[in-house]
Amino acid sequence: MAASKLPYAALSFKQRQKVLGIYRNILRSIRQVPDEADRKYLRDWAREEFKRNKMATDQDAIRMMVTQANNHLVELQKSLALAKS
Repeated sequence: MAASKLPYAALSFKQRQKVLGIYRNILRSIRQVPDEADRKYLRDWAREEFKRNKMATDQDAIRMMVTQANNHLVELQKSLALAKS
């Protein structure tokens, strides 16, 4: 097993796919932010949060982080929808 694969051993295939999907959706939503400085700040924030937590192994903590990431995504999408209207 390659050393780069070790952090993902704590995640099942399904969990890993869910985390990557949330990450992609957050980055897609951030692309819709009109201000370049805000976009850069949010993109850096998202990357740092996911990078910081990639070594997590506690299943309860992982589930909590997935829920929290989903909540952030929903809030970002709501804010963008309000800004457009």
